This record gives sequence, structure tokens and C-alpha cells, in this order.
Amino acid sequence: MIPEQFIQELKLNNDIEAVISSYIQIKRGGRNLVGLCPFHSEKSPSFTVYNDSQSFYCFGCGAGGDVITFIKRIENIEYMDALKLLAERAGMQLPDNSFDDTAAKLKTRVLEINRQTARFFHSCLTSPQGQKTLDYLHGRGLNDKIIRRFGLGYSPDSWDSLTKHLKSLGFSYEEMTTACVAANGRNGGVYDQFRGRVMFPIIDIRGNVIAFGGRIMEGNGPKYLNSPDTPVFKKSRNLFALNIAKATKAESLLLAEGYMDVIALHQAGFENAVATLGTALTDEQARLMSQYAKQIVIAYDSDGAGQTATKRAINILGEIGMQVKVLSMQGAKDPDEFIKKFGRDRFKMLIEGSANALEFELSKIKNKYDISTTDGKVNYLKEFADYMAGISNPIERDVYIAKTANELEVSKDAVLTQVNYRIRQKAKSKEKKEAKELKVFAATPMDKVNPERGRHLKAALAEERLIAILFKNPDYCTYIRQKLTPQDFITEFNRRVYEMICARIESNQTLDMGMFGGELDDAQMGRIAGFLASTSGQNYTKEETDDYIQTILQSKLEKTDKDVAEMNDSSWSKYISDLAAKKK
Repeated sequence: MIPEQFIQELKLNNDIEAVISSYIQIKRGGRNLVGLCPFHSEKSPSFTVYNDSQSFYCFGCGAGGDVITFIKRIENIEYMDALKLLAERAGMQLPDNSFDDTAAKLKTRVLEINRQTARFFHSCLTSPQGQKTLDYLHGRGLNDKIIRRFGLGYSPDSWDSLTKHLKSLGFSYEEMTTACVAANGRNGGVYDQFRGRVMFPIIDIRGNVIAFGGRIMEGNGPKYLNSPDTPVFKKSRNLFALNIAKATKAESLLLAEGYMDVIALHQAGFENAVATLGTALTDEQARLMSQYAKQIVIAYDSDGAGQTATKRAINILGEIGMQVKVLSMQGAKDPDEFIKKFGRDRFKMLIEGSANALEFELSKIKNKYDISTTDGKVNYLKEFADYMAGISNPIERDVYIAKTANELEVSKDAVLTQVNYRIRQKAKSKEKKEAKELKVFAATPMDKVNPERGRHLKAALAEERLIAILFKNPDYCTYIRQKLTPQDFITEFNRRVYEMICARIESNQTLDMGMFGGELDDAQMGRIAGFLASTSGQNYTKEETDDYIQTILQSKLEKTDKDVAEMNDSSWSKYISDLAAKKK
């Protein structure tokens, strides 16, 4: 077995867009990329690449999977050969295939250290020694409810309070330093990494405490001290408060700069707010956000550094096809201060009125052409019309059409005609895509991956949607498992996938398409990619999850009733005997 950590690094170093584009021509279509499928003959592109999940899926033939699956299929090679090819491409050395679970065990220990550390810090905050820090948080406008919700804490101004506590729980000093809650001293001892700080636990989408941020209360030292990368934490791949924000039904995420901004926004009712972790926005963080939102509203500080970070974020988010808006906060330097000064309703109006990113995008398009020439003006208007056709708000479209027509001294009607033409084209393209999806996902008696699907289509669709929800919301696993057992699944294939996903979540293993690569064949990988493709860019609440659970349970009940009704005499006898045996 190849270590899972190596496979994850391999995939990170082989971005699916870069790999696939070296084989076929793909171009951006909204948030995703599309092209002609290399695995079957087609005239209209139905092959889609999803940057957010680093997967691909063809709505024409059902081929799908991750970057490893793509290489297997396109090169017609086996799984290990695909790993070797990708390793060579990334300049990585393929390890031997001996199994070693040391890294997995260490991750489990580090996560438990983090959990106990967060509990310790929170208990210190509510003790007499943390009163000054608690007063500081109250002074910043935070109430006790929001403090508990985010698990805020206090790290005592001591060299060994935490290390002594963790030692009493059976953790070694080596494990503490690996978790980076303690550091090695010059004389061979260890000391607490965080001292005299208000503490912010960083929680991943599974609900695990994976790191910490700490703000100094007084004295010398950096204002903010953040956990470095550890076996369970990569700051470039995580976001503060995404574990809460992903559960909202908002179609957008609010991207703020700091912990306090995010917490203040959540307290004011904007629970879709997240922040980066002491770094500028990264490509990985942008892809992570795109899994949970169609639009990002940037709410960075209004100072020079904040505006520079805003421009960089717009470019990164734009490259993966995300819609972007930018808040312009007049009279306040950040969201926390704005809400304190002007209130929640005014901030909501600010969000609803933000349109800076649209103008920014139009400016980028215009800068590509010399609009003083006839050709430049025509080419700009063509791209302008294509972009405006993707704007859903008709008032917003009308305003920018009128403004651009006036600037270029052309007829507004002419520009509007071109925009409407592109809208119709996009609508037809969407209808074709939906028809292809329906064709692929419609039950047929030739379904070799899931033969039972045709007989139990309603249940199978609910099972597939539930699997996709678990991919995006692994923290729902316990909730779902309490209501639905694997035996409740109607179809065997979906039951197997569900069991595999739950097992990995419960053992804190990575959850992505790559986990199936060594266990499922290409057709089965394609089917799972189809599950994810059908939910791309959508969020699901626990209430919606309940609907799918109920559909599965109801289908199971109906199937049982039907099976009983169709029993012959011998089957009845066996059925009654089995019931009697169960009661005993």
C-alpha cells in the first residue's frame, strides 16, 4: 500500500486542470472547465473538470474520477503505473509499497491533544485567572453564547500549565511538540507554545480541532501567534469558521481578514463568514470555498494592505470561475468596527449593494482591447455581451448595458440584442447539458455498476445525494449514522460506498476521490464522480439531509412490503422462522 499522505501530496502537485489540459483542449464555462470527451466520440462538449473537488465527469459516457483515474484511462495503464507517471511529472519519488500506519496513529494522537488543549484553554477562560481575558472579549462586544460557540479560551501566562495538564492525561512531550502546542527549550525541556493569549481554536469541516491562533494580551511578542503546519493542519488548505459557514443556506461566503471580524459577523447573524489563517488567500483555500458557495463577498480591511490583498483575492477567485463582490466600507476599517458603528442592517445593505468586482471584471475585459479602433470596439462588445449574459439580475444588466453603450457611442438596442442572443445560447446549452445528465442518470436495465438502480430509482437517487452530502459535510456523519444504517440502503453498490466513506470519516482519514482509486474500477469511479457532479456548487442543511434519509427509509419499507406480498408458501415459512429467531 502506498501511504495515503504521499497520494495526497501527489495530487496536490498534479492539479487536475493542468494535467487534463496537457491531453485535451478545455476551456472555462462558469466555475468549471469543459471540453470534448477523450473517452467517447462527441460533437458537443460534455466532459467537465471540477477544480473545487479536483475531479472530472463526462455527462455523455459517464467516465469520471480524479487525476489518477484520468491518467489510468487516457494512458490505458494500471493504478500503480498511473501513480508512477504522476510522481515523475511532479518530480516525486514513489515510496515502496510496505504498509506503515505510524503516521495515521500519530494524527489520531495529535487530534486528541488538540481537543484536550482546546478544553483546557476554555476552562482557563472561565476561571479566575482568565477573568481579564474574558473582560477583554466582552469589551470587544462578544457575548457568552458566541464565546462558547467558537470555543474561545485563555492560555495562562505560564511556561508549563498546558504541558503539565497534557502529561497528566498520558501524552508524551514528543507528541506535544509534534502537535505544536509545546516547543523544545534550550536545556532539553519543553514549554507551552501559547502563553498569556486569548485563544481561537481552528476547527475543520469534520469538527476536529486542528490548530490554534492566539492574540497576546499584554507584554512582548507577536500580536498574533498561529500554529505552524502539523500532521493534521496545513494553513494554506483550511479556513477559520468554515465548519459553521458551510451549513448555512447562503449562496455566498463572506471572506474577512481576521478571527475577531469573523466572530463579530457571526454574532451579528452573518454566519457565512470565514477567514484565512494568518496568510494571504491561497489557491487551495479558493477551491475549498468554491465547494460551498457560488459567490465570495470580500470584506477585507479598508487600509492599503487590505486593498492589496483584495486585488490578489479577486484574481485567485476569478481564475477558478467564482463570482466575486467587494465591500467598500466607508467610515470603518473592518467589518467588526462597521457593525459596531452603524449596525447589522446597514452592513446587510452594504453586502446587497456591493458590485465592485463586476466593474473590476469589466475593466479587465476592456483592457484587453484597443477600443479606439473599430475591431477593438467590436471584439470588446462581443466579450462584454458574453459576460453580461451570465449576470442573473436584469436591472444590473440593464445598467451596465446602458453605461457601456454610452461610453462606446453605440446603440443600446444593438448591445442588448447581442446580450439577449448570448442568454438564449447559454439557456440552450444548459438545457442540452441537463438532458445529457438526465440521460446518464436515468435508470436502465444495463446499469452494470448498480444493477438494482433501475428497480429502485427514487431510493437510489436519495442514496447518491446522501453520499455526495457526506463528501462535502463529513461532520454530518454521526448525525446520519444515528438515523440510517448501511442495511437501510436499498442498492448494494451505494451501501458499499456509504460504508467506505463512514469508515474513513470515523477514523479521521482524508476524504476525496482518491480514496476509492485502489478499490473500485473505472466505471465505479465514474459513477461516484457523477454523484459529486450532480451537487457541484450546492449546499445542504441537515433538514434537507433528513428528507433524503426519509426517502431511503420509506423505500426500504415499501420494498419489504412488496417482498412479503410476493412470497410463496415456502418463503413465508422461512420469513416467519427468521422473525422468530430474531425475537429469541
